[in-house]
Amino acid sequence: MRTAVLTTIALLVLAAPAVRAQDWDKFEFSATELRDGLWWLRGAGGNVAMSTGDDGVLLVDADYEQMGDKLVGFVRARTGAAAACVVSTHWHFDHVGGNEALAGAGAVIVAHENVRWRMAVEQRIELLEHVQPPSPEKALPAITFTDSLTLYWNGEQIVVFHPGGAHTDGDAVVHFRKANVIHTGDIFFNCGYPFIDTSCGGGIDGMIAAVETILGLCDAETLIVPGHGPLARRGDLETYLKMLADFRAAAAPLKAAGMSLEEVQAAGATAGLDEKWGQVFFPPDLFTAMVYLTLDRSRP
Repeated sequence: MRTAVLTTIALLVLAAPAVRAQDWDKFEFSATELRDGLWWLRGAGGNVAMSTGDDGVLLVDADYEQMGDKLVGFVRARTGAAAACVVSTHWHFDHVGGNEALAGAGAVIVAHENVRWRMAVEQRIELLEHVQPPSPEKALPAITFTDSLTLYWNGEQIVVFHPGGAHTDGDAVVHFRKANVIHTGDIFFNCGYPFIDTSCGGGIDGMIAAVETILGLCDAETLIVPGHGPLARRGDLETYLKMLADFRAAAAPLKAAGMSLEEVQAAGATAGLDEKWGQVFFPPDLFTAMVYLTLDRSRP
């Protein structure tokens, strides 16, 4: 019963606005300018970044399917044009749901190769007992990469790279080098414990390594757009990394000693972290399961 309750809570969090169809009417996009021509958009799902300029509008992520038409309209209203390119940070529906509407308006979708094949077939997120049907063909990335690619766009050098399996096996970090802005996708939740997709190549060691890689790109002036939560700075990401490392350090010896997941959840070894990180997004027992299940997993 306890596990069922937790998975229900988490699924409602992950797909929160989808609980009631009429809720979508309550959500609109807003924009905050980060640097010249570079914007942070907030809707109902994951954070979106928008680059504007002579080469056209480039977006990072696309919110939920139900927000797709709103995103198309918002971009047109703000810039006078449709988005020309969308970079997807991973395959989850709160980040790629708007792809179909954006592609229908003329955008080319770019993502890691694993994003395309996961979107093309049914996916199951075991911990949440959620089945995601295949995406429409138009929503799939038309351009894919394995390790990295660089886009020279609107006067920017935009480096898109795969840090290895972390949140999923298809994560992309998007680094606007000139503007000194980084979109992390869901490698970074700036609002509590993150989600680690244990069914799709995610893992705690990959999350830690990916955050360390991102920190290596940051200085005191870097602006960080997380997958969820408010805008962040290097110090916020350092605090998040310490949480991940401390949680792993608390859970790993218990698993190594032969304790079951349920025993680790009941042990309370992460209670000090739970007070701060487990009250906003994913509950402590569920995050414990994400860590426990991936402690012995090699990174894809």
